[in-house]
Amino acid sequence: MAGPVWVNTYNLTEEQITSIDLAEEAMDMLDLTKAEKILNKLKQDDPFCIPVLNILGHLHGRYLSDYEAAIDYYDQVLKLEPENAWARDERRKFRRFQTY
Repeated sequence: MAGPVWVNTYNLTEEQITSIDLAEEAMDMLDLTKAEKILNKLKQDDPFCIPVLNILGHLHGRYLSDYEAAIDYYDQVLKLEPENAWARDERRKFRRFQTY
């Protein structure tokens, strides 16, 4: 039986998909420096890539506890895609941890 089919909603290139997979694997292995380097390169190549911005938000919020950076990445996503429920929910979550 075949698993669910993944739809490339954002028209990512094969190179972007491969790099995102490598970054997520690095995050799973807690090689956060490697993950951030890959994601920053992807963002440099395409500063408006919503999946990359979302993953950077996740990296900064969950793994690095840099809530302000996470919120900033999710703000960038929401400027590009205001109806993005993932970014809105994650931003709300990390705002609760933010210190003023």
